[in-house]
Amino acid sequence: MSAPKIDWDFLLDAPLRIVIIIIGAIVLNMVMRLFIRRFSTAVAKGTVGSEKKADNSKFSSTVMESQRTGIEPTVIRERRAQRAKTVGRMLSSVATIIISVIAVLMVLDQLNFNIAPILASAGIVGVALAFGAQELVKDYLSGFFMVIEDQYGIGDTVDLGEAVGEVEDFGLRKTAVRDLTGTLWHVRNGEIMRVGNLSQGWARAVLEIPVNYSTSMDTYREITQTVTAEMAKDTQVASAMLELPEIAGVQSLSAEYRVIRTMIKTKPNLQWMVERAFRAELTNEFDRRGITIPIIQETVLRTLPRSTDSPDSTSEGDADADDQARATHVTQRTKDEGPSPLPSDDEIRSTTDEAGTDTSDGES
Repeated sequence: MSAPKIDWDFLLDAPLRIVIIIIGAIVLNMVMRLFIRRFSTAVAKGTVGSEKKADNSKFSSTVMESQRTGIEPTVIRERRAQRAKTVGRMLSSVATIIISVIAVLMVLDQLNFNIAPILASAGIVGVALAFGAQELVKDYLSGFFMVIEDQYGIGDTVDLGEAVGEVEDFGLRKTAVRDLTGTLWHVRNGEIMRVGNLSQGWARAVLEIPVNYSTSMDTYREITQTVTAEMAKDTQVASAMLELPEIAGVQSLSAEYRVIRTMIKTKPNLQWMVERAFRAELTNEFDRRGITIPIIQETVLRTLPRSTDSPDSTSEGDADADDQARATHVTQRTKDEGPSPLPSDDEIRSTTDEAGTDTSDGES
């Protein structure tokens, strides 16, 4: 018996091309994942290029950033690793989907399927997505670039416009921010026009201290040094301060006091704790030196309503006598003090009473 003939012409035609397409798609996907992995590693190291220094070297970018900002190197590494993981996952998924779709279309074409309707449908779907889901695409693209540029991350205190607070969740489509009152804001990344990160790198505690004119600037500098020494005794506050307090100078002047601006460079998210500690020690030092905080002098003028007696106990003659006395008082005050820009309550009441009396007499 002879062995069956193998149709080599058929096997070397469509099946071979299909196998080559599948193998090419797999190899291309592996190559793309390799480039994406290298790119994610660059993002994790804080630079788009490669980093020659080891991460534990004293000249590495992680250690230098830690020395500049005061953040622990482990926190910096964890944040960068989170960014790299998010970027790598998204790019790998997009590359796999695109390569797989192209490979499937090429295989269908080799099997003599008419892919023209598929391409036409894909074009229609693309146009529909361009008009209907453009906001969704905008959200994902904005979130992608936010991750790459490291604009903010989970745990940062940010200002996104109406939403100001701590970032609890950060994805490619939306960001969840918890404000000071406990409200959780869900903000789409495509709607974020600007980001104010209060916790990135370092922060600054800015204090506006009112000081009376009897306290000189030299005395205030001496008080600031004493307050700084007291704050250094608290290890938590001392570790939060990156630099000594800086006196910027007189910020504003008023009749009662002058406002002196004092600034302290701190670790991120700890500027408010340093501000409270500085104000508490400054108040104690003012009390020890007998310096009082200036108070704005105010004069409050109130107009009380005129007390009226009951109709039974007040006669018409007494009312006329009171009106005449008020008129005489107003005339004498006008001669002594000059014209008044606004009438008093008694003048308005007396004018109203006289107008009502004249009207009733005319009608009778």
